[in-house]
Parts: sequence; C-alpha cells; structure tokens
Amino acid sequence: MKKKGLLVVVSGPSGAGKGTICKNFMELNKQMLLSISSTTRNPRENEIDGVNYNFITKQDFEDLIGTDSLLEYVHVFGNYYGTPKKWVLECIEKGKDVLLEIEIVGAMKVKEKYPDAILVFVLPPSLKELKNRIVTRGTETIEQIENRMARAMQEIKTIEKYDYFIFNDNLTRAVDDLEAIISAEKNKVNRYSQEIVKIYEEEL
Repeated sequence: MKKKGLLVVVSGPSGAGKGTICKNFMELNKQMLLSISSTTRNPRENEIDGVNYNFITKQDFEDLIGTDSLLEYVHVFGNYYGTPKKWVLECIEKGKDVLLEIEIVGAMKVKEKYPDAILVFVLPPSLKELKNRIVTRGTETIEQIENRMARAMQEIKTIEKYDYFIFNDNLTRAVDDLEAIISAEKNKVNRYSQEIVKIYEEEL
C-alpha cells in the first residue's frame, strides 16, 4: 500500500523550545524532510541560501503570492516570509514526510490550504520558565519581554485549534512525543481505510 507523506506543522510561543525539538528530531529521523521558507530579507552572516532560507527578491515573492504558490506567508518588518507550496505537496505525493516549523498565524493558514496537515503545539513547562528563557537570551528590554509574555498567553489560547500538544519540560521526552505523534498518524485508519479494504478485496 502506497501511503502519502505527512505534513507536520510545529509551532508555539517564542522561547517554548520548538526549534530545539525540531532540530533534535531531524537529527534522529533522517527520512523526514524540513521545509525551507522563502524570504525577501538579506542573508545574515553564516546563513546559506537553500539551507537556512531561500533568499529571493520582493518581486519574485509577490509573484508567488499572485500565483497562489505559497502555503502561507507573512510580512514582518518590511520583509516577506513564506512556505513554497509546490515543493511541499510534491514531497507528500511521493510519500515523503515534511516538517514545517513556523509561527502560529502561519500554521493556521497552512491548515486552511492543506486540511490534512498535522498541527503540533509546543508548550513551555510554565510561564515563569518561559520568561526565564527569554530573559537569559539577554536580547530584549523589560518592556519587550512583558509584551512577549502577553503574546505568549494569547498564543496558548489558540491551542484548541491544534491536533496535538507537546509539554516541553524534558527535551528527550518532547522529541519522543513528536515521534509518537507521527507514528500514530501514519497508522490512522481514516487516512487509508479505502486502500486497506481494496487490498484485501483483491485477494478474494
């Protein structure tokens, strides 16, 4: 039985640890493909085109928008960021699983365009721990930190729109949970029920 690939979307508040979970998951699951976002911003030092992002012009990005060639996109601080649709859907049709780590707004847009997407929400152990992680970075003012905390609470309230959650109080367990979610989805009856019945009917 040929199975379509899965599109797994991981998101959560800034500082919840979704990037670290995805990085460790990808190191253990080489068969999983990581979707590379496109952006119009300039590359930072040590960033590689096609690895960190696909760096393209504003005109090229707006052409992608005009031709409905993106699963989702946002415009932040004068730059576009988005997920190319063709590559992701082609991989899925070939039976390859794709992991997408994006913001919550983007995750909602992906679900609209591709309802079969599996949405996973990463939760911090507590708001106190989340604040400690942001403070430890040392990159933001007190006012910015408070704004981030207020935003995090609003984002957590969107969790009912997700399929699964991962409570990130232990990295190893969090990665295991993500693997378990994907394994369960691969054997979900409503994805393959018709194909399964057909296979056995052909034996009669």
